[in-house]
Amino acid sequence: MQLSPKKARILNEALITWRETDLISEEEFQKLKNSYKVMSFNWKRLAKYSFQLATFCIIISISSILAEQWLTDLLRKLFDISALGKSLLLALLSGVLYFLGITRKTKSPNKTYSNEAIFFLGVITTALSIMYLASSLDMEHFSILLLLTAIIYGVLGLWFPSKLVWLFSLLSLGSWFGVETGYASGWGAYFLGMNYPLRFVVFGLVLIFCGSYLFNQWKARRAFLKTTKTIGLLYLFIALWIMSIFGNCSDIDAWWEIGKTMELFYWSILFALVAMGAIYHGVKYDDEITRGFGLTFIFINLYTRFFEYFWEGTHKALFFAILALSFWYLGSKAEKIWQLNIVKRLIK
Repeated sequence: MQLSPKKARILNEALITWRETDLISEEEFQKLKNSYKVMSFNWKRLAKYSFQLATFCIIISISSILAEQWLTDLLRKLFDISALGKSLLLALLSGVLYFLGITRKTKSPNKTYSNEAIFFLGVITTALSIMYLASSLDMEHFSILLLLTAIIYGVLGLWFPSKLVWLFSLLSLGSWFGVETGYASGWGAYFLGMNYPLRFVVFGLVLIFCGSYLFNQWKARRAFLKTTKTIGLLYLFIALWIMSIFGNCSDIDAWWEIGKTMELFYWSILFALVAMGAIYHGVKYDDEITRGFGLTFIFINLYTRFFEYFWEGTHKALFFAILALSFWYLGSKAEKIWQLNIVKRLIK
């Protein structure tokens, strides 16, 4: 087993402590010590960041080239085609990129980051293709194209399979939901009595439960459950956080009025209860995703309430001193837990 210098140091200190306290024998100590090697460099992390940077650099490079006026004029003369033609060309380019990504993934499945980088370029060209398609059709009800994008990404992501493409499918689906409910309500504040944050509370819950049911049944795509649950929880908790600040308000005047009542406090209580429910689920079923979201947003809720109730009546030096001490304490406890988890994982 190859470990980074930092992880090896933590494990080595744990082994020494266990040997000194006679938790393990000398023979076990030497056996465990010889079971790992120290990596001089984290090549996996370098590969991941390098491909991410390469992908963004390609996008910036193409954008910079297209921004040149002389090249824009030349391209306009050489390829003076309609928006529909551009959409078809980009769709063809997307197909080529997806085919290249599938071929590489079949031949070299271990080259995860380079394969995902190709899929990401395919995602970008697909989005541009649909954008030009919307321009050519001049559609007023453009949320249909967002739904089309979500379906295309979803089918491709599950077929390849690619969790990155599936991620963009879920993000596109959320965009479609927001625009479609806005269109259905005549772009008013409420849809079925719900403002935008409350709608996404419902959307997040539906995504979590439907995704959990689908991928628990579909064994071949069980790996997609984590991505789906994460995005669903993200929609849910961010929406609940906004609800705890603004409630189910339509505008700033309505918010100012309910700020004088207990309604926002009730939303804060609901936010806290959902976060604690996520922590309970995470602890009971050893689910690090729900546990992590619950812990993160229970603290976000507490700090938000701290700002709400103590910002005006507390001296700013004392206010930020209290914040600093609380963050320091939280960070020190989190660091200890993190180090213990690393040791446990390495032992397993």
